[in-house]
Amino acid sequence: MTASEPRRRADAERSRAAILDAATRLLAEQPAAGLAAIAAAAGVTRQTIYAHFTSRDELLVAVVEDITAQTVTAMHAADPDEGTATEALLRILDIGWRAFEAHPFIQRIAPTETDASRELHNPVTDHLLRLIRRGQRSGEFTSAATPQWLATALIAVSHAAGEEVTAGRMTQPKAEQALRDTALRIFGVA
Repeated sequence: MTASEPRRRADAERSRAAILDAATRLLAEQPAAGLAAIAAAAGVTRQTIYAHFTSRDELLVAVVEDITAQTVTAMHAADPDEGTATEALLRILDIGWRAFEAHPFIQRIAPTETDASRELHNPVTDHLLRLIRRGQRSGEFTSAATPQWLATALIAVSHAAGEEVTAGRMTQPKAEQALRDTALRIFGVA
């Protein structure tokens, strides 16, 4: 490795981070923004974007992955093993909702229900599965459904709540409360 390689690698990492940051900010305002606009917002050329991402779709997946990673970090910091499983579930729902508040555009840019989309949910699903198993062991959550089904149902209902807000059919506070109430019912919490 030459002396300039670490510097080039650091420059590439900074460029990639600047592109992701600019894409996240710009897509919040203009979900259809193209690579030229994202490059301008990041202060790089389109060629630099293509050096990191082969297509706009690949960049969108990276934005969703980045936001998901931030959300998973927040979920982990919320200590899902602390308190009752129900209390932890409500904390996790709050974190998911805060992520939606910060990035409501994510539902418009996320890949459709494909293997890639399911893969993006894996880190969130992993946290939910651990929490659900704990709640089932303690008797707080229903055992009538598998942990995987409960996690899948919760993610689907969470997306539905976000879609209702995005479409203007529900206010954010009403959708958030509906999500909490529905999640507790799905999980069989009295």
